[in-house]
Amino acid sequence: MNKNELRKGVYICRCGGNISDVVACEKVAKAAENLDGVVVSRVETFMCSDPAQETLIADIKNHNLDRVVIASCSPSLHELTFRNALKRAEMNPYLYEHVNIREQVSWVHGSQPDQATEKATRLIAGALKKVEGAKALETLGLRVAKRALVVGGGVAGLRAAKDLADRGIEVTLVERSPFLGGRMAQLGTLFPTGEKSRDLLGRLIAEVTEDPKIDVLTSSSVNSVDGYVGNFKIAVETKPRYVRPMVDAGKLAEALEKQSEDHETDDEFNYGLTKRKALRLPYPGCWPPFPALDEKLCGGCEKAAEMFGDDVIDANQKTEKTVIDAGGIIVATGFAPYQPSEGEFGFGRHPEVITLPQLMRLLDEEGPSKGELSLNGRPIGSVAIIHCVGSRQIEGIHQPKEDKSLNTYCSRVCCTASLQAAIEIKERFSHVNVFEFFKDIRSYGKYHEEYYEKASRSRVLFFKYGDDRPPVVEADPHGEGALRITVKDQLTWGHEISVPADLVVLATGMEPRDISELVGMLKLPVGADGFLREVHPKLRPVELAVQGVMVAGTAQAPMNIDEASSAASAAAAKAFKILTKDEIRLDPYVAVVDADLCEGSGQCVAQCEYSGALRLVDVVADGKTVKRAQVNEAICKGCGSCVPACPHNAIDIAGSALSQLYDLIDGFTLDLPDIASGANQEGVIQ
Repeated sequence: MNKNELRKGVYICRCGGNISDVVACEKVAKAAENLDGVVVSRVETFMCSDPAQETLIADIKNHNLDRVVIASCSPSLHELTFRNALKRAEMNPYLYEHVNIREQVSWVHGSQPDQATEKATRLIAGALKKVEGAKALETLGLRVAKRALVVGGGVAGLRAAKDLADRGIEVTLVERSPFLGGRMAQLGTLFPTGEKSRDLLGRLIAEVTEDPKIDVLTSSSVNSVDGYVGNFKIAVETKPRYVRPMVDAGKLAEALEKQSEDHETDDEFNYGLTKRKALRLPYPGCWPPFPALDEKLCGGCEKAAEMFGDDVIDANQKTEKTVIDAGGIIVATGFAPYQPSEGEFGFGRHPEVITLPQLMRLLDEEGPSKGELSLNGRPIGSVAIIHCVGSRQIEGIHQPKEDKSLNTYCSRVCCTASLQAAIEIKERFSHVNVFEFFKDIRSYGKYHEEYYEKASRSRVLFFKYGDDRPPVVEADPHGEGALRITVKDQLTWGHEISVPADLVVLATGMEPRDISELVGMLKLPVGADGFLREVHPKLRPVELAVQGVMVAGTAQAPMNIDEASSAASAAAAKAFKILTKDEIRLDPYVAVVDADLCEGSGQCVAQCEYSGALRLVDVVADGKTVKRAQVNEAICKGCGSCVPACPHNAIDIAGSALSQLYDLIDGFTLDLPDIASGANQEGVIQ
């Protein structure tokens, strides 16, 4: 059809005042009404509402519209909504152009209504020119492998795997450490129920490991990822444990006794409070229920076999490599506790300064002190807990990390965890004085505020400090405690208060775990805080920008166990939606090569960031074998990096061709007075 014969409809959303409080929507509609080919120009209070969509559908049918332009909020919110409306009107969903006049106009030009109105008009004029070159595209169909890969064996990964298996999906769960459970295994009791953490975790681990639909690979890591949504190929490497899985319990106990103190390292399960040896079982009831060998501590697996015997050690075990075909991936890699810097609140300089995770290990009845509140054999008479260590950091006040970054976010769970620890100390050791030093108490969540009230009733004393005057921790010159904390207390109008303490606990926040290799393999989006960034916090809260990849738990943000489990179930539900289909449909916004213009220079391939999306292939042209660029539509993301690289303009992006972008610019620069004064034969404005 000739461009001059196209019939276009323009729809402008007031967004309940979000747009119309700044932009004169009726004036914009009147101007759009006079543009070439516009036969319908409407203003709606909520374009995304069902009545407005029904109006759009009726207009497409009654006015025989060929193209549609909708000016509203961000396309990330409602582009799919409007495409589906076009489908219901039996119109190709890619013959429409979306204009963002909320985030890009009204929200950024709130004090300039006249200029905002002009900008909105120009954006719509550009979109009307661009949409003239739109083509009726078809979605791409891809087959789906009926298996999911879950990366991470903590509570989120376990929950996601079990939810998928319960729905009939086969799952491979990959955990890089030798044992399942993650950080939850290091906790003693849980709030608000008081249930033992490892009892609850143990039941979930048993459900996962006994489920025939779930393959569990410990001591394993993802080495490479190829493919695309519905058809990922993941190479997994599993390191040997060097311990025979069916080892006799008596011989194992004998081997554990043989371990020399000459071969020790900090026990990561106890956050360095104790040492561990080469053969390790982190806690009773762990899974797998047999040790893993740290061969570096005993000089290698052959030497370990000599030390512990061939009936315990299998020195012939080798690294195994597996390729997994999966339709979807759930990333549940967890978090890392913030590690205070040397001297931060006395950490590393005074052995009596520990972190909150270390305190939780001390309070654990199966922990290094068997639940007794002591450190290095010394009983504790007073405990001071300092909040917000490693969270809510401020530039110019807090020391940045090596990469110059600061943890400006709130870790959310630290306040409640600190209050819970304080209450537990007072309940179990009533003679111990507990002091809490805080900037703000953020005990969010149902019933969590009761922890603050209960701690107050338990005679926990609270002191509030400001960012510019944090507590000072030093050796106690009076000998009343091992340490002394001095603070300007804002609750007593800035009075300087000095408190003795035998133990200072730093309530450290959560940091993103280093998964840079996985991020690089999958091209995962990372937020400014270092955690994985979801597509949209409300509309697509567990989906990542890479299609087919979901995020669960604290790989995304600081969460408590309930939240991590809920996020895992949500990620499993999203993965299930993909994995139950025989075929999935993808947007056709991919690179397109004009074979007549392509001369096979390969410059587009060199610029492509997605392995396998573009390649040079041999084709026959005029009786000769020549190189030509070929697009793998399933892998191509339509980023456009290849377009400017081609010296012959032989490559374009479907839906955003260069010619359309030139038309867009032409539309921006139209003479607005001419637009406003033009005539329209059969326009409708409302």
